[in-house]
This record gives sequence, structure tokens and C-alpha cells, in this order.
Amino acid sequence: MKILTFSGATPAEALKKAQLEVGEEAMLIETREVQKKSLGKSALYEIVVGVEENTLPKAKPKIDEPLMKQRPLAQKSSDVLYNISEAAKQISKIAEVTEEDRPSRQIPPQENEDIKRIKEEIEKLGDKVKLIQNMFWSEKSPKNGTVIPPEFAEIYRLALQSGMDQTHLDEIMQLTLEHMPSKMRESSATVKRYFQVLMRKMIPVRLETPPKNGAKKVIMLVGPTGVGKTTSIAKLAARFSYLLDKKYKVGLVVLDTYRIGAVEQLMQYARMMKLGIETVVDPPEFSNALNALRYSDYILIDTMGSSPYDKGKIEKIYECLRNNSTDYSVDVVLVMPSSIKYDDLKATYENFAPLGIDTMMFTKLDETRGFGNIFSLVYETKVPISYFSVGQEVPEDLVVATSDFLVECLMNGFAKGESA
Repeated sequence: MKILTFSGATPAEALKKAQLEVGEEAMLIETREVQKKSLGKSALYEIVVGVEENTLPKAKPKIDEPLMKQRPLAQKSSDVLYNISEAAKQISKIAEVTEEDRPSRQIPPQENEDIKRIKEEIEKLGDKVKLIQNMFWSEKSPKNGTVIPPEFAEIYRLALQSGMDQTHLDEIMQLTLEHMPSKMRESSATVKRYFQVLMRKMIPVRLETPPKNGAKKVIMLVGPTGVGKTTSIAKLAARFSYLLDKKYKVGLVVLDTYRIGAVEQLMQYARMMKLGIETVVDPPEFSNALNALRYSDYILIDTMGSSPYDKGKIEKIYECLRNNSTDYSVDVVLVMPSSIKYDDLKATYENFAPLGIDTMMFTKLDETRGFGNIFSLVYETKVPISYFSVGQEVPEDLVVATSDFLVECLMNGFAKGESA
């Protein structure tokens, strides 16, 4: 590609010179203001365009860079993309005619047309930048052979980089290609919006509903060691006790007697919030603990952390559930970190599944940038999400699950200040 520079009193004039010289196929790379308009001096603008050498009247021999100064192709490509992006920003600034810069006179029709034309070029350039960026992306199409149109490439790349399982992504992309109205395919922005709406409909969530008519809610948190079950129990206890419209009575049950630190931590939370707490050493004691807290609206159960492959500890939790002789139904919530890859999330779910998982809760959202793994797990298992834990603060860093929240994280990243 040959890089050429043209100048003019306005960006439109310089652009017109370029089109007359090299034709309509030239790619606009940069526009800059060389000289500001002042008394006695006209403004001067330069535009930089790129054109394929075979379209020029005469092709000049290419001068190779010395070997010591050559850069990797990827680095050169990134420089080109950066310059194009900068060009879009610069054109936008030039095209903005403010009251401060504009003399108090009526703008001639031709100048109005020039501004309109520049704005149209800016709009086209935005999508061209995205398409060029995706030219350097190695994953151009799904493994199943479906061709991804250029305007879909950005959304496909974002979703795959988020950690979403490629099989799931290919299925969703196929649905999008089949059902998306053709008018919405005109830009990558409308494609992204449609894709987000489609994903929202595929994410099951469990709405938070308070106990009714004197009924009790018994919630047991299970999951691997170190995922934040104890802290999550404290967040839920504080939420139900103090943050809802009604202040509910909350009781705590601890099965994690293996870790003295965890028991002491939860007891400290119980003292601070003035909550009843019971400990269970053997499964037969489980029903007694629930009955001791029968005055509570919510009973929250913290369990021993376990490797997903430690069948013994998972079996002991199952024994407690099997020994439940009360009338209380136990809602089992599988707690998992969002910071591990999809295959590990899936293996964890499969090993805890014998406990009868009702909902899932994901922690450590502030410690990862990819959320496609969470989407893939709920898409695969159809088990709803109930809560997200987004930090260590009690009770602030707890978010009631919504499909909007997860899709926003997946496509645009997680911002803690916007999690509420």
C-alpha cells in the first residue's frame, strides 16, 4: 500500500484532491490541522491516504527497510490500526463546529455540504476500523465451517475471548445468522445489540423471593475450598437481616467444623449481627440444628470446603441432607469462582451435582475479565444463577443475579462501581 499526503484549506478540499489524484478506492488514514486560521492566513489541513500500488499511474520500486530496523508484521499491523483509530478521533474533532470556533455568519451551502460529507465519512470509518482489526484476528470462522460475515467478526471474537465455550458460541452464532433481520446487519453496533438480547434470553436466573405466610427458607451453600462460602453466608445474612424492606430473622448452621478458622469467622459475624448459630459435627445432628433455629425466617448453612474430587466430604454433606427429618426444604446453592476456565467449572458442577443443585452463585467477579465461562455453564446445565459476589466487603459486594448484569460483564467487562 502506498501512503500519500494531500493538503487543502478545508479537510473536504484535501479529500477532493486525493480522490481526483488516486480515485475513490483510497483509504483515509489520518487528517490533521497543520495551520490554524488567523488574521491574514488561511487554515491548512493535510490528509494521509493509503492506496494499492497497482492502482497508481506509476509504481515506484519498493525500498526495503534495513534488517535491523524491520519490525514484526503483527507490530506493524497494530501500528496501522492505532493510526486509523487516531484518525477517526482527529476527524471527529475537526468536524465538530462549535460556537467558539465558528464566526457569527451564515455558513455557505457548499461548506454545509462539506461538513455533512465529512460526518458521513466518519461514520463509515468507524466500521472500517473494526473490519480491519478483525482481518488480523486468526479465528475467522467457527469450527463447524459456518462463514462469519465481517460485521459479525467483532462480536464473535469478543465472545470467544471472554472464555465462552466455542461449541456454545457457534450454536448461538448460527441462531443469530438464521434469525437476525437483514436490516440489523448493516453495522457491527446493531449486531452487538441483537447478540446481547439473544444471550439474555438464554441465561436462567432465580428471582429473590422472601418467605411467605410464615414459611422458612433454608439455604445451603456448597462448593470447593476457598471460593468464599463463609463470606457469602455473611453477606446473605446481612442482606436478609438489614437491607430488605423487612428485617427478617436469620439463623446460621455450620457444618465446616474441619476448619476452626471458618467456624470462628462465622461466629464473629453472628455476634456482630446478633444471629443464632448452631454447629453440626455428625449428620444425625443436622435436623436438631434446624429445629433449634425454627424461629428464623432464613436459615443459612455453611458447609465444609471440598475438592470437587473429594467424594468423602461431598458424601458427608449428602448424609446431612438425607438425615433432614424436618419439614424444611433445603435449597442447595453451588458456589464457584468466576476466575476459572469453563472446563473446570463444568467438572466442579458435575462432582457436586449428586447433592441436587438448585441454583448457582459465582464469586470473585472482581478478579477476572472473562465471563463467557459462566454463560457456557448455565447454558449447558440450565441451572439458574441466584447471586454474584463481586468483592470481599460485607454486605455491599453481593449482587442479585440478572441476565442483564452477566451479559454486560461478558461483552463490556465488569466495573465494580456499576455492579449495583
